[in-house]
Amino acid sequence: MSRSKHVVITGVSRGLGRAMVEGFVALGWTVSGCCRSSDAVEELRQAYPAPHAFSQVDVGRDAEVEEFCTGILASHGTPDLLVNNAAIINRSVPVWELNADEVANILDVNVKGTIAMIRGLAPAMLAQGGGVVVNFSSGWGRSTSPEVASYCATKWAIEGLSQAMAQETGGKLAVVALNPGIIDTEMLRSCFGDSAGSYPDAAAWARRAVPFIADLSSRDNGKSLTAP
Repeated sequence: MSRSKHVVITGVSRGLGRAMVEGFVALGWTVSGCCRSSDAVEELRQAYPAPHAFSQVDVGRDAEVEEFCTGILASHGTPDLLVNNAAIINRSVPVWELNADEVANILDVNVKGTIAMIRGLAPAMLAQGGGVVVNFSSGWGRSTSPEVASYCATKWAIEGLSQAMAQETGGKLAVVALNPGIIDTEMLRSCFGDSAGSYPDAAAWARRAVPFIADLSSRDNGKSLTAP
């Protein structure tokens, strides 16, 4: 019997991350996930017991990420797919109204957290001979709007990070920047208010997006894609 494919997903407490957990489990994958909420971790452990695994991790803290990645490699082996989904958004104000701590926090989670996960898992994936890294970008990683300047900065960074890393791996590890599209999540509602309800919810999005993500391969290395 062949080994179940293994995906590591960050930011699984709610929204797209939570929906992807359900989607990948339904496809028969083994899911290792992390998020900052201890309550969400406990709920996920109850809903999806072993071989799936969930841990409380703040991706903005290098030591926590290192411990999580080391543990996953020891317990579940090298993943076939890493989905860097965890992200936060700034308050809807002009960028000069954000204090230094707010800016540092969004950079820590959205950019440094993505790099920390890559640092923790990419060497093992390369040694295994391949795999796919999906770094979640945004429409605001390819365009801009007022009052989300620091968020735009992080997602434009993800686009550049992904394309540069795709060159660094020599094609042995596929790296993709993925714009998930516009989905009715808590994050979108913080910007759009009730009008976010006119967009698909996370569950509807995952039914289309998870098979798409699962099918990504070396042929997609270096691409900036948008989920269906």
